[in-house]
Amino acid sequence: MFKLSRAITTLLALLLTSAAAGAADMRLKAPPAAPPPPPPFSWSGFYIGGNLGGAWAHTGVSDTLFFQNFNNGNNNGAFIGGGQLGFNYQVNNFVIGFEGEFDGVSNNNNNGNGVVITGPLGLGHTFAASLNDTWVATAAARFGLAFDRVLWYAKAGGGWVGFNGFTVTDLTSGASFSGGGNSFSGWLIGAGIEWAFTDSWSFKLEYDYLGLGSRTFTVPIGSPVLAGDTFTTGNPNLQMLKVGLNYRFNWGMAAPAPVTTRY
Repeated sequence: MFKLSRAITTLLALLLTSAAAGAADMRLKAPPAAPPPPPPFSWSGFYIGGNLGGAWAHTGVSDTLFFQNFNNGNNNGAFIGGGQLGFNYQVNNFVIGFEGEFDGVSNNNNNGNGVVITGPLGLGHTFAASLNDTWVATAAARFGLAFDRVLWYAKAGGGWVGFNGFTVTDLTSGASFSGGGNSFSGWLIGAGIEWAFTDSWSFKLEYDYLGLGSRTFTVPIGSPVLAGDTFTTGNPNLQMLKVGLNYRFNWGMAAPAPVTTRY
């Protein structure tokens, strides 16, 4: 009996020693790797979008023959709408870029109220001079400071405003003459805020001031209305307040899939 107990004890000791040795030889599995954090949001990339808003022009019209102010330059405002495209590049929190915009203008507010002109040329009739904007195009650099998905920016560049030409009308007789349609050009400054509400779409609110050079138009000799008179716009300007929606390409790049090591 003593010999049997001793044999059983020895066998158990051998089994326990073998199991411990096998466990020590087993390779431990590493815990699964945590997925890497998503890449930080970036404003870099090309974008395209549309905008809507209002424009207020100041375009006084005077003449050099009678020294009259045919239009005091006040404007009741006009609806504008169009599109934009551009490019941003972000370094840390700083964003630089370039943007071009084109908007149509629904404007018939620069017609003036008319001026009574006496004397041989005026015959006591009432005359009015008008010109109305038809489109606005701008090209500007943008400089911004990004706070994650919110971008505050300023812009500076140049712009062009198309108009339908000077129209001089004898309101008494109904005779009129139109000509000189072309465009104004000038400098642009502006500022705005843009919010990326998804990885691809952003909303912006922007104000722009466009300072323009003066234009002149001389009524041809032989015209039934103030022949030989020269009309000048002075120094017009255009102020715009717009909201816009942009779609940005190459946004929202997915984080790389975690690498799983098999043992």
